[in-house]
Amino acid sequence: MSKEVNKSDYSKEDIQHLEWADHLRKRPGMYLGKLGDGSAPDDGIYVLFKEIVDNAVDEFNMGYGKVIDITLDEESKEVSVRDYGRGIPLESLVISMGEINTSGKYGSAAYGKSVGLNGVGAKAVNATSTKFYAQSWRDGKSVYAYFEEGKLKKTGELENTQEKDGTLIRYTADPTLYENYSYNLEFIDRMLHYYAYLNTGLTIHFNKTTYHSKNGLLDLIMDNMTEQPLYPPIHLKGDDIEVVITHGNESGENIWSFVNGQNTYHGGTHLSAFREMAAKTIKEFFKKDYDPKDVRESIVAAVAIRIGEPGFANQTKTFLNSTKTDTDERGGIPIRTFIGNFLASELDNYLHKNPLVAEAMQKKIISSEKERKEIASVLKSKRSKKGMIHNEKLRDCKIHYTDNDPLSEETTIFITEGNSASGTVSKARNSDTQAVFSLRGKPKNTYGSSKKVIYDNDNKELNLLQAALDIEEDIDNLRYNKVVIATDADVDGMHIRMLLLTFFIQFFPELIRRGHLYILQTPLFRVRKKRKDNSFDVHYCYSETEKLKAIDQMGAQSEVTRFKGLGEISDKEFKEFIGENIRLDTIRLNKDDSIHQMLEFYMGNNTPDRQDFIMQNLREEVVLEERTADESVA
Repeated sequence: MSKEVNKSDYSKEDIQHLEWADHLRKRPGMYLGKLGDGSAPDDGIYVLFKEIVDNAVDEFNMGYGKVIDITLDEESKEVSVRDYGRGIPLESLVISMGEINTSGKYGSAAYGKSVGLNGVGAKAVNATSTKFYAQSWRDGKSVYAYFEEGKLKKTGELENTQEKDGTLIRYTADPTLYENYSYNLEFIDRMLHYYAYLNTGLTIHFNKTTYHSKNGLLDLIMDNMTEQPLYPPIHLKGDDIEVVITHGNESGENIWSFVNGQNTYHGGTHLSAFREMAAKTIKEFFKKDYDPKDVRESIVAAVAIRIGEPGFANQTKTFLNSTKTDTDERGGIPIRTFIGNFLASELDNYLHKNPLVAEAMQKKIISSEKERKEIASVLKSKRSKKGMIHNEKLRDCKIHYTDNDPLSEETTIFITEGNSASGTVSKARNSDTQAVFSLRGKPKNTYGSSKKVIYDNDNKELNLLQAALDIEEDIDNLRYNKVVIATDADVDGMHIRMLLLTFFIQFFPELIRRGHLYILQTPLFRVRKKRKDNSFDVHYCYSETEKLKAIDQMGAQSEVTRFKGLGEISDKEFKEFIGENIRLDTIRLNKDDSIHQMLEFYMGNNTPDRQDFIMQNLREEVVLEERTADESVA
């Protein structure tokens, strides 16, 4: 029975007013997405970094300042961004940095087709930083402003400066809001490369590294392909649009998409339009009714557009919602029409003028068509025998990942090994959003196999796994946002993990490129010490270093338990590790990762190098086991 609330319990004293900075600090997720500790590329500290760099790049795109100087002090975590653009109007520096919904981009007259149009970005950086310093130079004069947690502490004006016009922002993100964060320089490196690719002629200096691109998206494709393209990439540029298309031999699609310089890695209307209209244009050129899936299989491409007043699904701007290139008042047209017309003209002309490229493209399409039809025949046969209708390995969740909610982070499927581990995870999970798929034994090593072979009867585990994910025929049908490999932290568990990674990397690399595949981190140790009331002070440790730190904190008589398998962890304890405190390692394919070479090393025939690698890691595991056996009491 609900408790009846007395009206007198709710009075004017309960009504609170928060200043803009306090509001941003209290609800930072509303503006920045998740906060995080810097271990994921979409964590808040990278959103802050990008908000400030975006403003500098916008100046370049308006024709002012070809160089941006950026520094990051890893020890103090201070970030500094100096551009050489027009400089913020001196009389507006304090208000533009210290008052929300204040921006020079609302009317678009000063900035045209910019990514930052909501007047929040720099203010969110200011409010969620312990220190924030802004300075602007214009025509030999300068104004500066210093803030702490969004509150102005000092401002002043300098006369007769010799500095070039432009803006300097220097800030330190607040570690109490961003979970004692640290910067992953790999994420920043990727981000700055994208800025260079999308802004030819711009030079970015970051610490001791320089980023510059002469050929735009063509450089992006050539720098990131891990194999030779089947034909020279097709590079097309027009007003507010740039496209690169080629094909390789890896499975799936690999398409980068951008809007106004923003990497929209979750996609949106422009990516959907490009995928549809590229396939349509190619089909019409060859005068063949190819399935669009066959046209796009193994495609490696990039599309970048610039539009007015872009609308994104969230503050992190990774999914484009806009359906038009601009407002109706300024003559905006459907994005689908804009991209379709460009491809129908430019891509069609290119293929007519380059018959050898067209021939190589068509050869690849025919090969993909043949493989798809062979797989479809196998699947049809299996379904007719009711072999894939009931999936006894899957304990499903109630909510699924759908196209209507492309940014959901809630739905997860855990791939576990054995009945014990599956039972533990199943009891501990949130059945609304978390599913469990149970493997029985080790799946087959698929390295070197064709995609058709993995549908054979002796690959039942992988057949059922594909059916559970619903990716047999189209990766776009994926039912879960996070696919988490949850195997034991022992030799057998690591082997099963490698077999699953081989399967996904070889046949579904797009699952990885889209950021859906993860490894679950589970604690290796439990360190606990009994209190006077017979309860326990417990620390769960994910590494040898964490274990030693916990022992040092607890002192004598602490008890150390080494978890060898998920089944050894009670379901009550396990809730700690797959709820709010879940630790996941994202599986990523970097530009230097050659899929063929990587799989050959780990899963191919034994070589001396591989044997040395295995023996070295095996020795480390044995040492760890021996230490644990001697550590019942510290």
